[in-house]
Amino acid sequence: MPTSEGYSFFGAVLANFDKAAKFTTWDPGILEQIKQCNSVYRMQFPVKIGEKIEVIEAYRVQHSHHKTPCKGGIRFSTTVDLDEVMALAALMTYKCAVVNVPFGGAKGGINIDPKKYSTYELEKITRRYTHELIKKNFIGPGIDVPAPDYGTGEREMAWILDTYTSMKPGEIDALGCVTGKPVSQGGVRGRKEATGLGIFYGIREMCSIPEMMEKAGLPVGIEGKRVIVQGLGNVGYHTAKFFRQGGAKLIALAEYEGAIFKEEGLNEDEVREHRMKTGSILHFPGATNIARTAEALELDCDIVIPAALENVINGKNAPRIKARIVAEAANGPLTPEADKVFIERGTLVVPDIYLNAGGVTVSYFEWLKNLSHVRYGRMEKRFNENQNRNILYQIEKLTDKTVDGKERKIILHGPEEEDLVYSGLEETMIGATHEIIDTWKANPRIPDMRTAAYVVAINKVATSYTELGIFP
Repeated sequence: MPTSEGYSFFGAVLANFDKAAKFTTWDPGILEQIKQCNSVYRMQFPVKIGEKIEVIEAYRVQHSHHKTPCKGGIRFSTTVDLDEVMALAALMTYKCAVVNVPFGGAKGGINIDPKKYSTYELEKITRRYTHELIKKNFIGPGIDVPAPDYGTGEREMAWILDTYTSMKPGEIDALGCVTGKPVSQGGVRGRKEATGLGIFYGIREMCSIPEMMEKAGLPVGIEGKRVIVQGLGNVGYHTAKFFRQGGAKLIALAEYEGAIFKEEGLNEDEVREHRMKTGSILHFPGATNIARTAEALELDCDIVIPAALENVINGKNAPRIKARIVAEAANGPLTPEADKVFIERGTLVVPDIYLNAGGVTVSYFEWLKNLSHVRYGRMEKRFNENQNRNILYQIEKLTDKTVDGKERKIILHGPEEEDLVYSGLEETMIGATHEIIDTWKANPRIPDMRTAAYVVAINKVATSYTELGIFP
C-alpha cells in the first residue's frame, strides 16, 4: 500500500523487476509467479504494557518458496506496514539468489517504537510475536528463519530462540530457527559486522576493476576515496569502520539528528563515543555541523553510502547528489526516479540486492553451523597449524634461516571461526560482483547495475522453479 506521499516500496521493487524482466526470455507466467508474495501473515495481538493492554500490529511475509527455508530479518519500527514488509521480503529473494544462498526470501516486522518500551516490555512483545509465528508455522529451521534487522539485534534473536525451544522441546536442530544470535546461543563469530564488511568487500572489488572506475570517472582502488555514510547503526558503523581501515577517508557521517563533516577525515569509534556521551553526533570536536541529514548526502565526495532506511534518495534530491558511486547499504534507499537521474548522468549505483547481502550470507553460515552442531575451525585449526609448522621447519632447514616474531605467528596461524567466516563472505561478494558485471557486459542494452543484478536473480529463481517441475 502506498504511503501518504504516494510512494510504494513494493511498487518500486516491482518496477525494478519489470525493467529487468525485459532482458530475460522466461515465460510471462513464470515471471508473474516470481514477482508475487506467496504467504502473507498480518497479525494483531494484545500485550500488557504497564497497567494497560496494547494491541500490537505485526507481520511476516514469505515471498518465495523456490528454496526452503525462507529467510529474512525482523524489524521494530513505526514505519512497518504491509507494503514495506512485502518489499523487503521480495528483495530478500533476489538478494539470496544473487549471492547463491539457498533460501527463499521472507521478512517480518512489528509496528512499534522500541525506544518507548522497557527491556521487559520488548521481551514480552518479542516472545508473543514468536508465539504467533509458531502457531501458524511461520518459523522453524526448515521453514522460515528470521534474523536481526532495523531496531533488533542479538538480544531479540535470543528471546526468539528461547521461545521457540520452549514450545518445541527436543527438536535437535532448534538452534537453526533464527540467526544473528549471541555466540553463546549458537551464533557465529563475524555475524554482527557481516553486512558492513560485505559492503566494503563489494565496493573494494568494484573499485579494483578499471572498466568500472572508468565509468565512474574515478581512479582504480579504494585508497584515498572520500566517503560519506548515512546512518551510524550496526550497518553504518561497521561500513564506516572497514572503509576507513581500508584506506578510504570518511569525510561525513549522518544520523537522524543531523550530520557532521570533516575534510581531514572522521573516526567512527570516536564519533560513536561522543554520541554516547552527549546523545548526538553533532558538535563533534573539529567537525562542522550540518543541520539536515539529507544535506550530507549532497556533499561533494567519491562514494556516498545510505545505510539507514528506504526512500532517502528520490527524484527530487538525486540531481543534487555529487558522488560518483552510490552504494546502497540500506534496503531500497533509492527510488526508481532516482535511478533514472543517475543512469542519465552516468553515476554508478551499486544495488542493495547484492551489496548488503553480507548479513544473509553469514546468517547462512550460522544456520549451517547450527545444523552441523560443530563450530567452524574446530576440526581443522590444529591440523592446519601443524602442517604450517612442518612446512616452515623444512623451509628453515633448507635455507638455514629462522623466521621469528610476528611473521612466524602469521605463517603458523590456523583459521579461527571468524577467519573462515570472513573468507567465505569475501569469496561470496567477489564472485557476485563479477557475475553481475559479466551479465551487464553481455547485454549492452541493460541500463545499469541494478537491472543486471535483477536479471541474475530472475534467471536463478526461474531456473529453480522449472527444475522443481512446477512449470513444464
